[in-house]
Amino acid sequence: MDWLRRLLGGGRVHLDPQRQQALLRDVQHRYGAATRVRFPEQVDAVTRTLDSDDGLVVAARILSQVADEAHADLQAQAHDIHVRTGRRLLVHRRNYRPLWREAGSALRWPLFALPCGFHPYVQVAAAVAVAGNQASRLDRVTDPNPLLVHLFEVLDLTTAGWEYGRVRVDTDAAALADRMITSAGQVLAAMDDPPRLPPAMRELMRRNNTLDVHDPSGPRVVGGINLGARLREQLLV
Repeated sequence: MDWLRRLLGGGRVHLDPQRQQALLRDVQHRYGAATRVRFPEQVDAVTRTLDSDDGLVVAARILSQVADEAHADLQAQAHDIHVRTGRRLLVHRRNYRPLWREAGSALRWPLFALPCGFHPYVQVAAAVAVAGNQASRLDRVTDPNPLLVHLFEVLDLTTAGWEYGRVRVDTDAAALADRMITSAGQVLAAMDDPPRLPPAMRELMRRNNTLDVHDPSGPRVVGGINLGARLREQLLV
């Protein structure tokens, strides 16, 4: 693997696991929905905190933990639905859209209430920004492939939540999706052998509709986002 050869080769960066753990605890407990600071300002603060090689590792850990916990949550929900109703739901991490298309009204969007406490519009948004900003250094500190997989998983869950899970598309939600699309493009561009895009992304790229984006504090429409156009712009390079 190219990333492992670089990691073990010359010019290897010096990582500090203890500092990584301290950074992880800091961004986990200092920021989030309970903090009386606007989400965009928190994202900027967390992004600055993680602006280092150790911070890049932490960003990858945040994405991994969020993706893993969201998957576990959906599996538990699917099991509960089966126990109560006898209805079997298939939970596939590579493409959540069929699950949400079939059972969105019966599912709870998991990203607002994960055990780790990371908020999608704060820590996740910042982790995604860090990964994109430092995409050229990713393969010096970690394997970029699972990070990209987890990023696409969270983007899949975000957009499926909009379409099937009654998740409101406000400026914070749109900023998260836009940041994930941009960062995915930056990571793909930095990879020597980029992987094939997952089915959910290919499906979204075939679309060309614009969704209304609302003010977080009220019903007013303040803009729009065309996911298909943004995906094509950033990923078809």
